[in-house]
Amino acid sequence: MKKLRCAVIGTGYLGKFHAEKYAALPDCELVAVVDVNPVAASSVADKHGAQALTDYHSLLDGSIDAVSIVVPTTLHHRVTKDFLAAGVHVLVEKPITVTVAEADELIALAEANKVVLQVGHLERFNPAVLGLDKDEKPLFIESHRLAPFNPRANDVSVVLDLMIHDIDIILALVDSEVERIDASGTAVLTQGTDIANARLLFKNGCVANVTASRISMKLERKMRLFRPSSYIAVDFQNRTLTKHRTGTKEMFPGIPEIETEESVFESGDALLAEIAHFVNCIQTGSTPLVSGEAGRRALATAIRITALLGDK
Repeated sequence: MKKLRCAVIGTGYLGKFHAEKYAALPDCELVAVVDVNPVAASSVADKHGAQALTDYHSLLDGSIDAVSIVVPTTLHHRVTKDFLAAGVHVLVEKPITVTVAEADELIALAEANKVVLQVGHLERFNPAVLGLDKDEKPLFIESHRLAPFNPRANDVSVVLDLMIHDIDIILALVDSEVERIDASGTAVLTQGTDIANARLLFKNGCVANVTASRISMKLERKMRLFRPSSYIAVDFQNRTLTKHRTGTKEMFPGIPEIETEESVFESGDALLAEIAHFVNCIQTGSTPLVSGEAGRRALATAIRITALLGDK
């Protein structure tokens, strides 16, 4: 099979890793790396034998098949739109865009040009998340995503920075429309919300209580799912999945025993898995695990929460 000609737009913290993964995949050829900073572009491109560019427009001429867009969120719409219009498959980092209207435009454009549009919600490729079964719909979900302060992502609130990961996973698991949202939060170190909690009530009756903080003294990424006959605890950070479910034997007369099963997953490369999935979707014509529609759904919910918090 002919190798996919790929490029990466943006060589910041995450962009350089995107370039590394494309260079490592046998089905891909990393053609170019683009950054407005020529030194940054050259540093990454030289490492992988790719061309260094400061302007992505020269790549809209049919010279590449697929691209990762790893630029500031405010530029997602403009850059992604240009590549989709040129018939290039796009993996754009989360959140998909700034507004829902922008996301809608990109989704329509990808469909019209018959190209793949995938959104980089990396946590979906965490082995512990991939190990979740879909046997029962959750009745109640509780998630905590806590992180120490990092100045790198302070152009957005903690909702669009951290909470959106859990929002995306929860929306996929519940698969029901959000009927009501209550939220509270506060700014501590930045101009935007630094710690927030949201309560999502779904039309099917499920409730999700979601907490995110970027001013914590510890790193914690956990989710708990309560289901009709089981309770599941997911530790994203340590890649563990613990299932407690009712068994066939009795613990007391008329009371079923509780069986516990814990799975510990090896340390994987979620970004490599995400990009390999993107490549496979291009090759097979299949729908991405995190499609443009999924990215839009997560963004729309995050925007509703952000509005309740009074963030811009």
